[in-house]
Order: sequence, then structure tokens, then C-alpha cells
Amino acid sequence: MITVALPKGRLMEETVELFNKKGLNIDIPSKSRKLFFYDKDKKYKFLIVRAQDVATYVEYNAACIGVVGLDVLREHNNNVFELLDLGIGYCKMVVAGKDEHCFSTKTKNIRVATKFVNIAKKHFIRKNINAEIVKLYGSIELAPLLGIADCIVDIVSTGQTLKDNGLKVIEEIFESTAMLIANKTSFYTHNKQIKELVDIIQ
Repeated sequence: MITVALPKGRLMEETVELFNKKGLNIDIPSKSRKLFFYDKDKKYKFLIVRAQDVATYVEYNAACIGVVGLDVLREHNNNVFELLDLGIGYCKMVVAGKDEHCFSTKTKNIRVATKFVNIAKKHFIRKNINAEIVKLYGSIELAPLLGIADCIVDIVSTGQTLKDNGLKVIEEIFESTAMLIANKTSFYTHNKQIKELVDIIQ
């Protein structure tokens, strides 16, 4: 049996749906407080954790493999193998603000609100813009409206939340989907089981 870390929330529901379509037969009630589940054949043990923690559990071998958004991987740069793009959980990492003039390549200094600190820093370094990063944990859209920041870096799916709060996408940083990742040691010690799962999902 190998352990698979899954992220709580919508991405877990999409993952379970995908796995079931491939014949794995998993039943994980969305409102359950249990942290462990098994597939019908007891070949896989599923560990339910916060999306931000999946890659950490995999990196430290609490789980052999896991499902995590590319946005989380790029933010935390965990030491794991990226095995497969699952093609679910699609969203975009973007810079957004009240208008397209919230910053430009000629801007010397800007203030950026985000929970993706490392992604934001790297993005503006590439653009040769000196960005002061303001770390927020929620309601990032408020920052430009209240004058805390010139713009934000955040993940969006439809962009409706931005529109509802008077913001627009200024530029796209990258597209993100869910990735199947593996612990680097487990990839070799449990290679047969991991490869079997990858083959089933593909």
C-alpha cells in the first residue's frame, strides 16, 4: 500500500472524480472530518491535508505521492519529482489592479499584496521592478482598493472575484493545473506501485 496526499476542497473533489473515472473506486465524503481513507481494494491510503501542505508531506515522505497545484509547487519549491500534469484544477497566476497603469516597466518602486510571496518577488525581479511585497492571507483584492498596494499577485479561475471588486488582470504570470508529485526516495522504493498508478491515470 502506498500513501497519497490529497488537498482538501474543490481540488480533492476533482481528483477523486478523476481517479474514479480511471477505476480506482474511492469514496471520500466532502464534509467528513476523517483524515485517512482507502480505495475499495486497499491498495492506496489517502491522506487529506491542506493544499499548501501536500508537497511538504510528500517531500518528507509522510506520503509517497500527492496531488498539488503548480502554483503551490512554484511558491514553495519543494524537493519532489513532478510526475504528471493531471489537467484538473485549472487556474492562472496573475498580476491584477484597478487599471493597467498600476505599474509599468518604467516604474521604480511598487507595492504588491499577495500570499504568493516568492512567485511575486521572482516575477518583478525578472521585470527589473523594485517591488515591496505585502504578505496577506485572504481577501487580497482589498489591498489596491484600500491603498495598501498598487497591485496584487493572486491565483484566479474565472476572474469574477476580481471583476466584482473593481480589479482587472494586468498580466498573466503562468497557468496552473494539478500535478501528481512523488517523494524522491519513494519513487525508487515504491516504483512499481507508483508507475502502476501513473499508468492508470494517464
